[in-house]
Amino acid sequence: YSFLTFGTDSSFKKQIDVDKYLRGYHHALEAAGEDFTVLLGMEIRYFATTNDYLVYGIDEDFIRKNGNMLFKGSRRFYELVKESGAIIVQAHPFRPYIHRANPKYIDGCEVFNGKDKDKDLNQKAQEWAKKENFKIVTGGADYHRESQRGNVSGIITDEKINTNADLVRILKSGNYEINMAEHQ
Repeated sequence: YSFLTFGTDSSFKKQIDVDKYLRGYHHALEAAGEDFTVLLGMEIRYFATTNDYLVYGIDEDFIRKNGNMLFKGSRRFYELVKESGAIIVQAHPFRPYIHRANPKYIDGCEVFNGKDKDKDLNQKAQEWAKKENFKIVTGGADYHRESQRGNVSGIITDEKINTNADLVRILKSGNYEINMAEHQ
């Protein structure tokens, strides 16, 4: 891998402390050095829902200027994401407690999640993506704690991703493959 999208989970919180929220991202930037790219991302769960969403292509200004995003709801948050040039996908859409999002308010879905040991969940996500004709599909490790170290996924591209603009452009183009490695 040559890049990482770093997103801190934002769920069940009334308001985030932006500097505290960004601390992990800043530590990852420092640790990355010159040979590895770290991009800011976000995993968000709107207040009073169980759905998780992944946002790619955002920067610190997006987080600082939009206030408490947990209360925005799917339509308003989607508008904010689109205004910023970023993209939003539904994470792990077939876990038992998740409801499929309205396709009008997402750009696609995560079709492979490294934490989902039940391969059927990922298969259902892939089928849903085809049914809804999502142009953007993603895969992620969903690595939240040390015990999940073997979770592997991501995208494989022909070109190096150096910026959020690169990532968004490549995701929109579909010119990538998803690493659906077996759990290690």
